Amino acid sequence: MKGCARIIWVRLIFWHLLAVEEIRFPAASLMGLGETKSSPGYGNPPWIFKGSALYQLHLVKAETVRAFIPKELRLVEAFGYTLGGFFLANYDDSPAGVFDELVVIAGIVWNPPTSCAWAARVLVNSEEACHHGRKEVGLPSQVARFSKRITPVPRQTKDKFGGFLNMIGVGTTICHSKDCMDVQVTEVVGPASSDICNIKLLTDVPTPKFNKWMGPSITMSLPSFSGQTEYNPNLLKYSCRLACRVRAVRPAKVSGPSPLKKERNHDSESRGFTAEEVVDNARNLSISVMLSKPILALEFNFLEMQVEAPIILSNNTTSSLPAA
Repeated sequence: MKGCARIIWVRLIFWHLLAVEEIRFPAASLMGLGETKSSPGYGNPPWIFKGSALYQLHLVKAETVRAFIPKELRLVEAFGYTLGGFFLANYDDSPAGVFDELVVIAGIVWNPPTSCAWAARVLVNSEEACHHGRKEVGLPSQVARFSKRITPVPRQTKDKFGGFLNMIGVGTTICHSKDCMDVQVTEVVGPASSDICNIKLLTDVPTPKFNKWMGPSITMSLPSFSGQTEYNPNLLKYSCRLACRVRAVRPAKVSGPSPLKKERNHDSESRGFTAEEVVDNARNLSISVMLSKPILALEFNFLEMQVEAPIILSNNTTSSLPAA
Protein backbone atom coordinates (compact mmCIF):
# COMPACT_ATOMS: atom_id res chain seq x y z
CA MET A 1 0.00 0.00 0.00
CA LYS A 2 1.56 3.28 -1.07
CA GLY A 3 1.04 7.02 -1.21
CA CYS A 4 -2.50 8.26 -0.85
CA ALA A 5 -3.84 4.76 -0.09
CA ARG A 6 -1.71 4.58 3.05
CA ILE A 7 -2.76 8.09 4.10
CA ILE A 8 -6.45 7.27 3.64
CA TRP A 9 -6.17 4.09 5.74
CA VAL A 10 -4.29 5.87 8.51
CA ARG A 11 -7.03 8.49 8.66
CA LEU A 12 -9.75 5.82 8.72
CA ILE A 13 -8.02 3.95 11.54
CA PHE A 14 -7.60 6.95 13.81
CA TRP A 15 -11.02 8.33 12.96
CA HIS A 16 -12.60 5.02 13.96
CA LEU A 17 -10.52 4.64 17.12
CA LEU A 18 -10.67 8.16 18.47
CA ALA A 19 -14.22 9.22 17.59
CA VAL A 20 -16.26 9.01 20.80
CA GLU A 21 -19.82 8.83 19.61
CA GLU A 22 -22.41 10.95 21.39
CA ILE A 23 -25.21 10.80 18.80
CA ARG A 24 -28.70 11.01 20.25
CA PHE A 25 -31.47 9.36 18.25
CA PRO A 26 -34.77 11.23 17.91
CA ALA A 27 -37.64 9.64 19.77
CA ALA A 28 -39.40 8.67 16.54
CA SER A 29 -36.45 6.60 15.41
CA LEU A 30 -36.39 4.29 18.44
CA MET A 31 -38.62 1.26 18.78
CA GLY A 32 -37.63 1.10 22.46
CA LEU A 33 -34.86 -0.09 24.68
CA GLY A 34 -33.52 -3.60 24.43
CA GLU A 35 -35.01 -6.12 26.84
CA THR A 36 -33.42 -5.85 30.26
CA LYS A 37 -34.52 -9.33 31.42
CA SER A 38 -30.93 -10.46 31.49
CA SER A 39 -29.42 -13.86 32.04
CA PRO A 40 -29.15 -14.88 35.72
CA GLY A 41 -26.30 -12.99 37.32
CA TYR A 42 -26.21 -10.17 34.77
CA GLY A 43 -28.81 -7.95 36.42
CA ASN A 44 -29.82 -4.67 34.84
CA PRO A 45 -27.53 -2.70 32.47
CA PRO A 46 -25.00 -1.24 32.25
CA TRP A 47 -22.96 -4.44 32.50
CA ILE A 48 -19.38 -4.04 33.77
CA PHE A 49 -16.44 -6.20 32.66
CA LYS A 50 -12.89 -5.93 34.05
CA GLY A 51 -9.70 -7.52 32.79
CA SER A 52 -7.27 -7.13 29.89
CA ALA A 53 -7.53 -7.38 26.11
CA LEU A 54 -5.79 -7.19 22.75
CA TYR A 55 -7.53 -5.13 20.04
CA GLN A 56 -6.01 -5.92 16.65
CA LEU A 57 -7.02 -4.24 13.38
CA HIS A 58 -6.74 -6.03 10.02
CA LEU A 59 -7.29 -5.16 6.38
CA VAL A 60 -10.13 -7.42 5.22
CA LYS A 61 -11.36 -7.85 1.65
CA ALA A 62 -14.62 -5.97 1.27
CA GLU A 63 -16.10 -8.51 -1.16
CA THR A 64 -15.71 -11.24 1.46
CA VAL A 65 -17.39 -9.24 4.20
CA ARG A 66 -20.17 -7.48 2.28
CA ALA A 67 -22.42 -10.57 2.01
CA PHE A 68 -22.58 -10.80 5.80
CA ILE A 69 -23.43 -7.15 6.47
CA PRO A 70 -27.17 -6.27 6.66
CA LYS A 71 -28.39 -4.62 3.49
CA GLU A 72 -29.48 -1.56 5.50
CA LEU A 73 -25.85 -0.77 6.33
CA ARG A 74 -23.06 0.54 4.12
CA LEU A 75 -19.60 -0.93 4.51
CA VAL A 76 -16.69 1.47 5.05
CA GLU A 77 -14.12 0.53 2.42
CA ALA A 78 -11.20 1.88 0.45
CA PHE A 79 -9.28 0.24 -2.39
CA GLY A 80 -11.31 -2.97 -1.99
CA TYR A 81 -10.65 -3.38 1.75
CA THR A 82 -12.46 -2.64 4.99
CA LEU A 83 -11.17 -2.42 8.56
CA GLY A 84 -11.80 -5.60 10.55
CA GLY A 85 -9.85 -7.59 13.11
CA PHE A 86 -10.50 -9.02 16.54
CA PHE A 87 -10.87 -8.24 20.24
CA LEU A 88 -9.34 -10.93 22.47
CA ALA A 89 -10.22 -10.41 26.13
CA ASN A 90 -9.76 -12.13 29.45
CA TYR A 91 -12.23 -10.96 32.09
CA ASP A 92 -11.37 -11.60 35.72
CA ASP A 93 -14.52 -9.83 36.94
CA SER A 94 -17.85 -9.74 35.11
CA PRO A 95 -21.54 -10.54 35.59
CA ALA A 96 -20.72 -14.05 34.29
CA GLY A 97 -17.58 -14.42 36.39
CA VAL A 98 -14.18 -15.19 34.90
CA PHE A 99 -14.19 -16.00 31.17
CA ASP A 100 -12.41 -15.47 27.86
CA GLU A 101 -13.86 -13.80 24.77
CA LEU A 102 -12.84 -13.52 21.13
CA VAL A 103 -14.87 -11.01 19.09
CA VAL A 104 -14.16 -11.33 15.36
CA ILE A 105 -14.88 -7.96 13.71
CA ALA A 106 -15.84 -8.42 10.06
CA GLY A 107 -15.63 -4.71 9.20
CA ILE A 108 -16.90 -1.25 10.02
CA VAL A 109 -20.06 0.30 8.63
CA TRP A 110 -21.18 3.90 8.26
CA ASN A 111 -23.17 5.47 11.05
CA PRO A 112 -22.92 9.18 10.10
CA PRO A 113 -21.02 11.15 11.19
CA THR A 114 -18.80 8.29 12.40
CA SER A 115 -18.74 4.48 12.11
CA CYS A 116 -19.67 1.29 13.97
CA ALA A 117 -18.17 -2.19 14.06
CA TRP A 118 -19.98 -5.33 12.89
CA ALA A 119 -19.07 -8.61 14.63
CA ALA A 120 -18.96 -11.74 12.48
CA ARG A 121 -18.66 -14.06 15.48
CA VAL A 122 -18.27 -13.93 19.24
CA LEU A 123 -16.64 -16.89 20.98
CA VAL A 124 -16.79 -17.28 24.77
CA ASN A 125 -16.00 -20.09 27.21
CA SER A 126 -19.07 -19.33 29.33
CA GLU A 127 -22.58 -20.68 28.67
CA GLU A 128 -24.08 -17.77 30.57
CA ALA A 129 -22.11 -15.16 28.61
CA CYS A 130 -23.08 -16.89 25.34
CA HIS A 131 -26.77 -16.86 26.23
CA HIS A 132 -26.68 -13.22 27.29
CA GLY A 133 -24.82 -12.15 24.15
CA ARG A 134 -27.34 -13.90 21.92
CA LYS A 135 -30.57 -12.85 23.59
CA GLU A 136 -29.83 -9.42 25.03
CA VAL A 137 -27.16 -7.91 22.76
CA GLY A 138 -28.01 -9.67 19.48
CA LEU A 139 -24.49 -11.04 19.03
CA PRO A 140 -23.61 -14.16 16.99
CA SER A 141 -22.23 -15.79 20.14
CA GLN A 142 -20.92 -19.35 20.31
CA VAL A 143 -19.42 -21.42 23.10
CA ALA A 144 -15.73 -22.18 22.63
CA ARG A 145 -12.71 -23.65 24.35
CA PHE A 146 -9.69 -21.42 24.97
CA SER A 147 -6.61 -23.60 25.41
CA LYS A 148 -3.61 -21.59 26.58
CA ARG A 149 0.04 -22.52 26.69
CA ILE A 150 2.80 -20.20 27.89
CA THR A 151 6.40 -20.71 26.80
CA PRO A 152 9.30 -18.55 28.04
CA VAL A 153 11.30 -17.09 25.16
CA PRO A 154 14.74 -15.95 26.35
CA ARG A 155 16.25 -13.11 24.36
CA GLN A 156 19.97 -12.64 24.66
CA THR A 157 21.73 -9.29 24.43
CA LYS A 158 25.51 -9.11 24.32
CA ASP A 159 27.33 -6.76 26.62
CA LYS A 160 29.59 -4.09 25.16
CA PHE A 161 32.58 -6.44 25.21
CA GLY A 162 30.55 -9.44 24.10
CA GLY A 163 31.85 -9.59 20.54
CA PHE A 164 35.52 -10.04 21.46
CA LEU A 165 34.94 -12.10 24.63
CA ASN A 166 32.63 -14.53 22.83
CA MET A 167 35.33 -15.09 20.22
CA ILE A 168 37.66 -16.38 22.95
CA GLY A 169 34.93 -18.33 24.70
CA VAL A 170 34.42 -16.26 27.85
CA GLY A 171 31.71 -13.90 26.68
CA THR A 172 28.71 -12.97 28.84
CA THR A 173 25.17 -12.19 27.88
CA ILE A 174 22.27 -10.38 29.48
CA CYS A 175 18.94 -12.21 29.19
CA HIS A 176 15.63 -10.40 28.84
CA SER A 177 12.65 -12.72 29.17
CA LYS A 178 9.50 -12.67 27.13
CA ASP A 179 6.48 -14.94 27.33
CA CYS A 180 4.98 -16.51 24.24
CA MET A 181 1.36 -17.42 24.82
CA ASP A 182 -0.45 -19.70 22.38
CA VAL A 183 -4.24 -19.41 22.54
CA GLN A 184 -6.08 -22.16 20.65
CA VAL A 185 -9.75 -21.25 20.09
CA THR A 186 -12.11 -24.13 19.30
CA GLU A 187 -15.81 -23.63 18.70
CA VAL A 188 -18.05 -26.18 20.43
CA VAL A 189 -21.52 -27.11 19.15
CA GLY A 190 -22.95 -29.98 21.17
CA PRO A 191 -20.64 -32.98 20.86
CA ALA A 192 -18.91 -31.50 17.79
CA SER A 193 -16.05 -29.02 17.77
CA SER A 194 -14.28 -26.98 15.09
CA ASP A 195 -10.93 -25.23 15.36
CA ILE A 196 -11.14 -21.52 14.64
CA CYS A 197 -7.60 -20.27 15.07
CA ASN A 198 -4.42 -20.23 17.07
CA ILE A 199 -3.26 -16.83 18.34
CA LYS A 200 0.39 -16.43 19.27
CA LEU A 201 1.04 -13.52 21.63
CA LEU A 202 4.51 -12.31 22.56
CA THR A 203 4.54 -10.18 25.70
CA ASP A 204 7.16 -8.75 28.03
CA VAL A 205 7.64 -10.38 31.40
CA PRO A 206 7.72 -7.62 34.04
CA THR A 207 10.47 -7.76 36.64
CA PRO A 208 10.68 -5.94 39.99
CA LYS A 209 13.37 -3.64 38.57
CA PHE A 210 12.08 -3.12 35.04
CA ASN A 211 8.29 -3.01 35.02
CA LYS A 212 6.88 -2.79 31.53
CA TRP A 213 5.26 0.46 30.53
CA MET A 214 1.49 0.03 30.38
CA GLY A 215 0.84 3.17 28.34
CA PRO A 216 -1.37 6.18 29.10
CA SER A 217 -4.80 6.01 30.69
CA ILE A 218 -7.60 6.62 28.20
CA THR A 219 -11.33 6.36 27.83
CA MET A 220 -12.91 5.48 24.52
CA SER A 221 -16.14 4.27 22.97
CA LEU A 222 -16.56 1.33 20.62
CA PRO A 223 -20.06 1.70 19.15
CA SER A 224 -21.35 -1.38 17.32
CA PHE A 225 -24.31 -2.69 15.37
CA SER A 226 -25.66 -6.17 16.09
CA GLY A 227 -28.76 -8.33 15.74
CA GLN A 228 -30.53 -9.90 12.77
CA THR A 229 -29.71 -13.36 14.12
CA GLU A 230 -31.96 -16.34 14.81
CA TYR A 231 -31.95 -15.41 18.51
CA ASN A 232 -32.59 -11.69 18.03
CA PRO A 233 -33.99 -10.66 14.61
CA ASN A 234 -33.95 -6.90 15.33
CA LEU A 235 -31.23 -4.58 14.07
CA LEU A 236 -29.59 -3.23 17.22
CA LYS A 237 -27.01 -0.69 18.24
CA TYR A 238 -25.05 -0.75 21.46
CA SER A 239 -22.05 0.99 22.96
CA CYS A 240 -19.02 -0.28 24.88
CA ARG A 241 -17.26 2.40 26.89
CA LEU A 242 -13.73 1.52 27.91
CA ALA A 243 -11.38 2.93 30.50
CA CYS A 244 -7.91 1.37 30.42
CA ARG A 245 -4.17 1.75 30.00
CA VAL A 246 -3.32 1.32 26.33
CA ARG A 247 -0.12 0.81 24.38
CA ALA A 248 0.76 -0.29 20.86
CA VAL A 249 2.29 -3.78 20.71
CA ARG A 250 3.56 -6.17 18.10
CA PRO A 251 0.58 -7.76 16.27
CA ALA A 252 -0.22 -11.30 17.31
CA LYS A 253 0.46 -14.06 14.79
CA VAL A 254 -2.68 -15.94 13.82
CA SER A 255 -2.88 -19.36 12.16
CA GLY A 256 -6.03 -21.25 11.23
CA PRO A 257 -7.23 -24.72 10.30
CA SER A 258 -6.48 -25.88 6.78
CA PRO A 259 -8.01 -26.24 4.32
CA LEU A 260 -11.03 -23.95 4.71
CA LYS A 261 -14.32 -24.95 3.15
CA LYS A 262 -15.33 -22.78 0.21
CA GLU A 263 -17.79 -20.09 1.14
CA ARG A 264 -20.29 -21.11 -1.50
CA ASN A 265 -20.37 -23.66 -4.32
CA HIS A 266 -22.13 -23.51 -7.68
CA ASP A 267 -25.02 -25.76 -6.58
CA SER A 268 -25.83 -23.54 -3.62
CA GLU A 269 -26.02 -20.50 -5.93
CA SER A 270 -29.25 -21.84 -7.40
CA ARG A 271 -30.81 -23.48 -4.35
CA GLY A 272 -29.68 -21.05 -1.60
CA PHE A 273 -27.91 -21.84 1.63
CA THR A 274 -28.71 -24.84 3.81
CA ALA A 275 -28.61 -24.35 7.58
CA GLU A 276 -25.30 -26.21 7.74
CA GLU A 277 -23.83 -24.04 4.97
CA VAL A 278 -24.88 -20.85 6.77
CA VAL A 279 -23.01 -22.02 9.88
CA ASP A 280 -19.97 -23.10 7.85
CA ASN A 281 -19.86 -19.85 5.89
CA ALA A 282 -20.09 -17.70 9.01
CA ARG A 283 -17.33 -19.74 10.62
CA ASN A 284 -15.17 -19.53 7.50
CA LEU A 285 -15.68 -15.76 7.34
CA SER A 286 -14.44 -15.49 10.92
CA ILE A 287 -11.35 -17.52 10.08
CA SER A 288 -10.71 -15.42 6.95
CA VAL A 289 -10.85 -12.22 9.02
CA MET A 290 -8.44 -13.67 11.58
CA LEU A 291 -6.00 -14.66 8.82
CA SER A 292 -6.12 -11.29 7.04
CA LYS A 293 -3.30 -8.73 7.17
CA PRO A 294 -2.77 -7.09 10.59
CA ILE A 295 -1.93 -3.38 10.60
CA LEU A 296 -2.20 -2.29 14.24
CA ALA A 297 -2.40 -3.97 17.65
CA LEU A 298 -3.33 -2.29 20.93
CA GLU A 299 -2.95 -3.86 24.36
CA PHE A 300 -5.54 -2.85 26.96
CA ASN A 301 -4.54 -3.27 30.62
CA PHE A 302 -6.53 -2.47 33.77
CA LEU A 303 -9.55 -2.59 31.47
CA GLU A 304 -13.00 -1.62 32.71
CA MET A 305 -15.66 -1.96 30.02
CA GLN A 306 -19.21 -0.73 30.45
CA VAL A 307 -21.77 -2.19 28.04
CA GLU A 308 -25.05 -0.34 27.69
CA ALA A 309 -28.36 -1.99 26.84
CA PRO A 310 -28.82 -2.05 23.05
CA ILE A 311 -31.45 0.03 21.33
CA ILE A 312 -33.65 -1.33 18.56
CA LEU A 313 -33.36 0.66 15.36
CA SER A 314 -36.54 1.32 13.40
CA ASN A 315 -36.98 1.33 9.66
CA ASN A 316 -36.80 5.14 9.74
CA THR A 317 -33.35 5.02 11.31
CA THR A 318 -31.91 2.44 8.96
CA SER A 319 -33.49 3.92 5.87
CA SER A 320 -31.67 7.18 6.57
CA LEU A 321 -28.33 5.41 6.30
CA PRO A 322 -26.51 5.63 2.95
CA ALA A 323 -27.33 2.81 0.56
CA ALA A 324 -24.67 0.17 -0.03
